[in-house]
Amino acid sequence: MAVKTKVLNANDMENIRVCADLIKSGGLVAIPTETVYGLGANALDEKAVARIFVTKGRESDNPLIAHIADIDDVKLLVGEIPEVFNALASKFWPGPLTLVMKKNDTVPDIVTAGLDTVAVRMPSHPVALELIRACGCPIAAPSANPSGKPSPTKAEHVLNDLDSKIPYILDGGDCEVGVESTVLDISGNIPQILRPGGVTFDELKTMLQDVTVYKQAETGIESESLKPRSPGMKYRHYAPKAPMTALVGKPEKTAEYIKSCLCNGKGNNIAALMFDDYALDNPNVITFGSSEDYETQAARLYDALRTFDDMAITEIYAQVPEERDLGYAVANRIKKAAGDNIITCT
Repeated sequence: MAVKTKVLNANDMENIRVCADLIKSGGLVAIPTETVYGLGANALDEKAVARIFVTKGRESDNPLIAHIADIDDVKLLVGEIPEVFNALASKFWPGPLTLVMKKNDTVPDIVTAGLDTVAVRMPSHPVALELIRACGCPIAAPSANPSGKPSPTKAEHVLNDLDSKIPYILDGGDCEVGVESTVLDISGNIPQILRPGGVTFDELKTMLQDVTVYKQAETGIESESLKPRSPGMKYRHYAPKAPMTALVGKPEKTAEYIKSCLCNGKGNNIAALMFDDYALDNPNVITFGSSEDYETQAARLYDALRTFDDMAITEIYAQVPEERDLGYAVANRIKKAAGDNIITCT
């Protein structure tokens, strides 16, 4: 039976207790983090975690991230804690960094999609931390949206996607970072970035002598024959309803390409995601920050992609930022949303 979803003010501790009680009893709650809103369940409750997959329509081979509130809680999930863990956790936790390590036997296989590793993060959003502590258990929480859609960065995004599918949305305001966490695998000899996100490659280099980027984290969708080692690797993600084309190159060149598309006679059916400083004066153009303001781009990206769904359009063209600093994660999300539709403008 469908339930009417209630949006609860996260500033009220009683609402946090209500949500904690629901999670402890095996239910689902949408929770705010600094990256995106997550769909949370008790990470140690196999049946509760299964409800996440059903509610999202998520493929069972797509692993989840377990969220904790204290560094010592990593021992609840991890069997082998690598030497580099303490330095990374001390520097970047709480924050938008997920660490992949060898799991212990208490973690249900459904959380890790059968892998021998588990992805763990300590979010920095105070509401998320309060909720995890009130629950007394790690919380598994992928983005609180149907799989494949742009992730939610506002409580209203979650309500639009999951109304009547979950009892509560804990409203902690707009997400500050706006793109998902960086996923760093430290289970092997050399740390490897599986998904770029809120902690940049350069920030990790300050802590690690060696760090590599997994090829699929750069180039797109994981091969169908391989198990994804991290969320966001295998399937098309973050996508609006209309097909989107990612435009790579200098912003003046990608802006010229968009201008030619909007003026080719089909302009009314075409929309564009553009940098503020290169935007065209057109009602179908949505801006998401200046060409070098990667923090603003990240914070506004998913809201912009969702806005396209309310427009009568058949195509979207998107300017891709330079792949440095947080722009690397923004570029990754735009390319994932575009799938194979990527054009280099020279």
